[in-house]
Amino acid sequence: MGRSLLSAITLSLLTLSISAAETLEPKRWELQDNRWKSVEQPPSTDRAARNDPALDAIEQTIAARAYRPAAKDLIRWFKSHARAPQFDRALFLMAEALYGYGDRVKSFYYLDELLDEYPESEYFTRALDKQYQIADAYLNGYKRRVLGLPLLHARDEAVEILFRIQSRSPNSRIAERSLLRTADFYFASKDYDFAADAYAAYLKSYSRSPNVPQVKLRRAYANLFQFRGRTFDPTPVLDARQQFVELQQEAPELAQAEDIASLITRIDDALAGKLVYTAEFYQRTHQPKAASYTWRDLAQRYPTAPQSDRARARIERLPVPEVLPTGNPSTQPLSKVD
Repeated sequence: MGRSLLSAITLSLLTLSISAAETLEPKRWELQDNRWKSVEQPPSTDRAARNDPALDAIEQTIAARAYRPAAKDLIRWFKSHARAPQFDRALFLMAEALYGYGDRVKSFYYLDELLDEYPESEYFTRALDKQYQIADAYLNGYKRRVLGLPLLHARDEAVEILFRIQSRSPNSRIAERSLLRTADFYFASKDYDFAADAYAAYLKSYSRSPNVPQVKLRRAYANLFQFRGRTFDPTPVLDARQQFVELQQEAPELAQAEDIASLITRIDDALAGKLVYTAEFYQRTHQPKAASYTWRDLAQRYPTAPQSDRARARIERLPVPEVLPTGNPSTQPLSKVD
């Protein structure tokens, strides 16, 4: 009985030790088979060999927000500790100091060196997170320093940083956040063609994400907002209509909240208005058969649209075309969706 009790206590202590070790060691996550899974980190360098009182003091200086003195101390440390076991930690601390001071571009470059030279570092994930913070700040309006003063925007650089994060750690959580942040930035900047492409890439890579319904909604709006008038290519509007219809089927509550049904009706009115524009053009240029074909196409595709009554009235006075309208809606330019 005593031996059984001792074995149980030993097993419990061993389990607690393993749990504690797991919580102390940083974890990496990767998307495998559309599920996030933790992956084992490579064995780290002996902690005793990595201890450095100078870096400990510098870290305390950074915590006290004395960023410039900390950066100067780190420069001296780099000169006397080339490729020391703690070099990755020193790079990260320099990035932290520069970030706190406000020189986010230099901070990014130190993080980039860490990621390039020390891919197995325990600071790898933290460096990616810090680069994401830098990019996000620039996209939110933070400015680059010139002669110590924040003067220049760096939105293009921020987008490049987000793409580099995705390439360094594909299928990770930080990569997913970076791609979505990029798409949202393009949408907010009214670069709707880039936004639609970025949202499509997200849906392809992260099809099981809980963000999918909202991303599909944003992609549809991005396609819709690309339309510039009835003399332009209406393909994005047709894509948007199809995506709104699919959203009604896949996420009815979201579609109802966004009043997608009303939006589809407005798109159909615009498509019908485009056909009116085309039919009247044919009539002005003395092409009655083409005009008749287009009016019939309008009445057939959009029977409830206000323009259909006008189309039916015109059909009675025009010859019957040799080929009756069938297939998909016309891809000619549309009237503007108000």
